[in-house]
Amino acid sequence: MNAPDAAPAAGQGDVLPVVAPQLRALRRRASLTLEAAARTAGLSAAHLSRLETGQRQPSLPVLLTLARIYGTTVSELLGETVADQDAVVRAGDMEPTAAGGWTYWEAGASGRGMQALRVRVPHGSQGDIVRVHPGEEWLYVLKGRLRLRLGDTAHRLGPGESAHFDSLTPHRIAAQDPDGVELLFVHTLLQSPTATLCLGPITGDMP
Repeated sequence: MNAPDAAPAAGQGDVLPVVAPQLRALRRRASLTLEAAARTAGLSAAHLSRLETGQRQPSLPVLLTLARIYGTTVSELLGETVADQDAVVRAGDMEPTAAGGWTYWEAGASGRGMQALRVRVPHGSQGDIVRVHPGEEWLYVLKGRLRLRLGDTAHRLGPGESAHFDSLTPHRIAAQDPDGVELLFVHTLLQSPTATLCLGPITGDMP
């Protein structure tokens, strides 16, 4: 599937000044010509050139595609840096956040190309929600048993078991037991609100 080639022309005040030179520098660091990078990303060379000169702004799907091609993160493409002290997250700094019945603890530094979370999933919560979004996900069961549906295939995971999958595969997550399930969860959709990971409920119970 080709990456979207469309992004509106940047108006005065809308330009992202760091992105253009970063795109060019990281492409050169990857030893790719403009034509080769554009072809791999499903863009025209002219469009990629406009992105690199700041005449156009890249969309998030384009940034994700270029980050994979250049072997980097969207954060680096955007010129973001993370302070050294952000490399370690202390237990006392992991503030719980509730959303849709689940409880989330930030387990990684902000501004990275991946978001790491500890997640508590109560029984009967969000089991009918299908999630589809760009990127990859990895989850590891800490406690309890998990019901995971990937496409048309249902899986049961217990403590110490994990799953790693493309997030564009429709997926559903639910706790198997009344006591719920606790997970470590990593995904590559940058620092996203929970709502953006959901398409919405579908009819029928998860088997």
